[in-house]
Amino acid sequence: MYDQTRAQQPDDRSSGFAARRTQGPEPLIPSDERDKIVRHLGHAVNHFPDTPREALEEAEAAFDAAADALVKALAERRRGLREGWQDQDAEAQSTELRFALREYREITGRLLRV
Repeated sequence: MYDQTRAQQPDDRSSGFAARRTQGPEPLIPSDERDKIVRHLGHAVNHFPDTPREALEEAEAAFDAAADALVKALAERRRGLREGWQDQDAEAQSTELRFALREYREITGRLLRV
């Protein structure tokens, strides 16, 4: 969808929260951690026929690891967002608040679509 407000933003944002903004949504969980969880879950699925109870325990552990990683990642994202706008001066504040609001909206929308 075309975002007219975003299209009108200058490309030379060089400080504060706007400079840390990347193109497209960042993964919530780092790829190495995500890969590790996927491997554990795959191992559980593959070993279910031989050891169903142990496989289910391993799948539960993978679920718990994913949930913990998500909570940790969201807390870190929240901390980063807050740092980006909390102590801004009056001139930069409007722009920084707009970027922060956009980020809050994006991450909340992603959570609601999960």
